[in-house]
Amino acid sequence: MSNGFRQRVEIVVRDIPKGRVMTYGQIAALCGSPRAARVVGGIAHFGNPELPWHRVVNKHGGLASGYPGGKAGHQIVLEAEGHQVENYQIHMKDTVWSPGH
Repeated sequence: MSNGFRQRVEIVVRDIPKGRVMTYGQIAALCGSPRAARVVGGIAHFGNPELPWHRVVNKHGGLASGYPGGKAGHQIVLEAEGHQVENYQIHMKDTVWSPGH
């Protein structure tokens, strides 16, 4: 993927509000490549650590094992923002964010 795609991904992630999440697939689609969820995951893993990557989860609300501290570390940060997490999955209802909605 191009640097332009990476930049679009980082802009979307930067804008995810506290207490909300998006999925890798949502971000990929929003950035023009709906089948690039894994690429978004790679960008998250190696991207700008100052962005709120903890607000990105898989399509089922699953946490990332590659997050610093693993899934447990991801859970701690999400719970600090008010998310309910069980078995390393967040409750997606009322937490998934879509820009413009």
